[in-house]
Amino acid sequence: QVHLVESGGGLVQAGGSLRLSCAASGPTFSSYAMGWFRQAPGKEREFVAARSSSSGPTFAASSVKGRFTISRDDAKNTVYLQMNSLKPEDTAVYYCAAGRVPTIRAVDYNYWGQGTQVTVSS
Repeated sequence: QVHLVESGGGLVQAGGSLRLSCAASGPTFSSYAMGWFRQAPGKEREFVAARSSSSGPTFAASSVKGRFTISRDDAKNTVYLQMNSLKPEDTAVYYCAAGRVPTIRAVDYNYWGQGTQVTVSS
């Protein structure tokens, strides 16, 4: 069982940066792949980025590649999403998720946080 809590969301102007954090409980955090997803009003939840282990490869959606970076600190049971050059279309609720493999499909993740709101003003 993994309990996830996101933080770090807020209101930022276009071109700005935010770093989201996702703190996980449980002794087996390092064995889970971690992902970030987002959901804008009226839209489906979409994949943002994922990473397997701390030394494993990262994956990012084309819409955020080069702007967003996922990282994790297993000693702190935390995964991060560094978001730079933010755009109004990045406005959404951002969720972290834990699963066995780092896929782009939400259904493959077993545990989810409650989400944190990111709003980018133009």
